[in-house]
Amino acid sequence: MKVMLRMNDAGNLVAYVAKKDLEEEVVKQADSNGGIILTLANGWELEFAELPDTDSLPLTVEAKRLA
Repeated sequence: MKVMLRMNDAGNLVAYVAKKDLEEEVVKQADSNGGIILTLANGWELEFAELPDTDSLPLTVEAKRLA
């Protein structure tokens, strides 16, 4: 799924999923065999093959939903 990553005014990473009309703050970041897993405030876990540098945000990237 396509996920837009951006920084909010407080300096926290935020993920937006357009197809679900979902915008949540990232509360946890962990490494995995497939890349990086971001846990959102609502409990969703999204896996990214590679995470872009925060200087290049906002950016739309491909992610896989784990939970």
